[in-house]
Amino acid sequence: MALAESMRTPQGYLQSLSRWRGIEIVFWLATLLPFVLLPNYLSLASQIAITALFALSLDLILGYAGIVSLGHAAFFGVGAYTAGILSARYGWGEPISGLIAAALAAGLVGYATSFIIARFRHLALIMLTLGFGLLLAELANSASWLTGGVDGLQGIHTWNLLGVFHFDLYGYTAYAYSLAVLFLLFIMSRRLINSPFGLALRGIRENRVRMPAIGAASRVHIRTIYTTAAAMAGIAGALLAQTTETVSLDSLSFDRSAELVVMLVLGGAGRLYGGLVGAIIFMVARDQFSGTTPQYWYFWIGALLVIVVVFLPNGILGGLAKLTARWRRW
Repeated sequence: MALAESMRTPQGYLQSLSRWRGIEIVFWLATLLPFVLLPNYLSLASQIAITALFALSLDLILGYAGIVSLGHAAFFGVGAYTAGILSARYGWGEPISGLIAAALAAGLVGYATSFIIARFRHLALIMLTLGFGLLLAELANSASWLTGGVDGLQGIHTWNLLGVFHFDLYGYTAYAYSLAVLFLLFIMSRRLINSPFGLALRGIRENRVRMPAIGAASRVHIRTIYTTAAAMAGIAGALLAQTTETVSLDSLSFDRSAELVVMLVLGGAGRLYGGLVGAIIFMVARDQFSGTTPQYWYFWIGALLVIVVVFLPNGILGGLAKLTARWRRW
């Protein structure tokens, strides 16, 4: 009864969302299992953690603010090239400062473009984000003296993490590093979404026109979350550059942005964990399908996507939430 009374106010509702549930603790503890059960797949696990962080950044703008983007890989690529260029061109391979530099660079690009993004909606917004992504990809391709062009950026060397932990071939340090960054940024995103600012984002997603009437400046909120998501995507790109010691034009490609949307559709947008679950399912499925049918693995990904959309239109987590609600009512 007391819980129901507390949830009648916005503060009580946000406090109920911010509480950690048992299933969340189990999920994060399960992310440690690859160290023990799957040591041969730690490199894949680090790629999944990086992709999950990338998907989380898109979920902040797509799932909570309703900003559909088909060019989110632009910020991922900016972060990857920032960390890569610092190492390959200037000899600076310290991981933590590389992440900070990548976040600042991607966030700056995101802030500059957010003034245009905040003014448009729906189809125009999709075309704008796609156009920005294609422009940056072509800029990186033409500036081959800096980015390496189609050959990729060569000569990246990542220093030992904290001066102690070497990035070994087995992926122990890479996975621990990627997982730690993912967890820290997830906590930050969780606090952001379960705050009055996050509640305003949900209102903007539902009806952007009416939100200024209750004191929430829609465009300011959109610019803020868009810049935040861009910085997070830049960190994900820097993680990829540092753990693989390579950067290519693929990091800016449209395919990477499209795959990210597929992950959110699979997991469920607007749920924080949707991007994480979608990234796990997509990356594992791609690894297995490409191993069995290298030429036709996209067919199976497409089939999986069709099945999820038809039977679970709100994603896997949305379907599980609906089943759980029905079971509780029963």
